[in-house]
Amino acid sequence: MQSKVLIADDHPLFRAAMRQALLDIVGDNIVEAATFEETQVALSNDNSIELVFLDIHMPGNDGLTGLSEIRTSFPDVLVVIVSAEDAPVLIRKAMDLGASGFIPKSTPLTVIAEAVNDVLEGEQWLPDGLEDELSQHQDSEEAAFAEKLALLTPHQFKVLKMMSDGLLNKQIAYELAISESTVKQHVSAVLKKLQVINRTKAGVLFRQLTGSD
Repeated sequence: MQSKVLIADDHPLFRAAMRQALLDIVGDNIVEAATFEETQVALSNDNSIELVFLDIHMPGNDGLTGLSEIRTSFPDVLVVIVSAEDAPVLIRKAMDLGASGFIPKSTPLTVIAEAVNDVLEGEQWLPDGLEDELSQHQDSEEAAFAEKLALLTPHQFKVLKMMSDGLLNKQIAYELAISESTVKQHVSAVLKKLQVINRTKAGVLFRQLTGSD
């Protein structure tokens, strides 16, 4: 059975180019999404999706937050970042957060096809020559934080995201339609798993790693 792929990008021309690159590999088993909300809906409604190509600047996706959210909510789904940006620090952060690859949008379609094959075989994919450069941009604190971030449940991740946006417990309770005491339990669990002393530190580290505003 061929793998099903989700192309999550707000540019129709790029989605069409990606579809062309994937045709020989996955046939018509391709779903498209133009916003991060559509991406979440597609993943929630179709558990046969194995691989997501995620644009970090599509509507609803703030930096690498979307990558982190998908990895938390759908841990079995592979995510490859596609971006016009290719700064080594950004790519290293994406890989720390569990991306299976990083494809600059300038990559030729034939190379994209090779990348897809590698990722579906369980390998990570980066542009040629980039691994050595990334090793020069290692950040042990951020890498350790990314590992801990992967331990959060989907609910805990949502609470962390709202904490990092500066929301108070009562505001988070309202947004998630849960009690304030439940929010406090989530906050406590988040701080414990992330091994940070307060919500301010958790928010700062989260925004640094994901590049969210």
